[in-house]
Amino acid sequence: MHSPDSKSGPSAPLAGCRVLERSRTVAAAYAGRLLAAMGAEVIMLEPPGGSPLRAAPPLLADSGESALFVYLAAGKRSLVCDPASPAGRVLLDRELDRADILIEDTPVDERAAQGVDAGSVRARFPQLVHVSVLPFGATGPKAGWDGEEVNLLHAGGEGFLLPNGLSNELFPERAPLKIYGHFAGYQGGASAALCALSAWWAVPQSGGQYVDVSVQDAVLSVGAFALQRLGDGSLEHRTMRRFRYGGVFAVRDGYIELLTLEDRQWSGLVELLGRPDWAADPGLQDPLERSRRGDEINGHVREWMARHHADEIVSRAQDLGVPVAKYRTPAEVAQGQHERARGLFHPVRLESGQQADVLLAPFKFHCTPLPGPGSVPVLNEMAAGATR
Repeated sequence: MHSPDSKSGPSAPLAGCRVLERSRTVAAAYAGRLLAAMGAEVIMLEPPGGSPLRAAPPLLADSGESALFVYLAAGKRSLVCDPASPAGRVLLDRELDRADILIEDTPVDERAAQGVDAGSVRARFPQLVHVSVLPFGATGPKAGWDGEEVNLLHAGGEGFLLPNGLSNELFPERAPLKIYGHFAGYQGGASAALCALSAWWAVPQSGGQYVDVSVQDAVLSVGAFALQRLGDGSLEHRTMRRFRYGGVFAVRDGYIELLTLEDRQWSGLVELLGRPDWAADPGLQDPLERSRRGDEINGHVREWMARHHADEIVSRAQDLGVPVAKYRTPAEVAQGQHERARGLFHPVRLESGQQADVLLAPFKFHCTPLPGPGSVPVLNEMAAGATR
């Protein structure tokens, strides 16, 4: 077993930490990805035939590989393990004995048969941190429930608020939506990674722990809008949830988002708009009055925005201290000057041998550069002794 203060290997934050990941879902896989980004050795214990995430859309046009899996698996290793077979159970126990952290999303009713139920794991490996990541947690009345991204987004309250703002104005009859991609899965994965680290750092004092993570709870914690009514009595709705003034605006070549919460930002906005006559109204010097007249202000701002280009607006707004950002395409993000300067993307070698840039991590360390993810593992490459 490694210890949290192990000095072996490179100087990455989690050098020396060995993680086993048994994942069917984005949440568990993303938890492993975050730990791998910090330098942990993360081994995916995949079923025969490989993880279902290997075939998850969207697929890369050139090779047919899963772009989602490329991101989630970058920097990890792969080992096929079938706990349903005697040889697989021996392999599982061998790897668990060598690991510091186990992250898994096995359905509750299958855990005992696969040798990963909480009690059994704790008895066999008392120093191991065992992190369960399930849609609704491993305990309670919904422990046996499955849940896709759309279910979890709405179960966590965020879906109730979509679409809102400009989207609701443009499409008032549109049904509640989900955020694009895997918002809930990533929130659950981030929560699981943080829980795993908290428990691992406590091992010298407390020994191993079992951690039960609910993706629904993780989504709920992002905004807690669904619980707000139990505190101050207010209940937000997608038709009402918007900035009093500001928000998303259509410009000549796309969309921008504007936020003005402080008086100095309001003053900067007035300057950005060319000090129009309507903004000289003395009543608009009062933040509360501006809120009450939000629709009126947005009407003026919308008319001005429609006559200008996004880059022009953003550049001038930054000089004036006005929080404005352009909605960019994925290609623009990947090639962005800011992103390149900060080294946010890093080349990864795919199974096909091609190379692609992926987000290194959603964080940086001031004194410790993060290791590049290297490659996407070929299925069972550890058993084959493959190195790439």
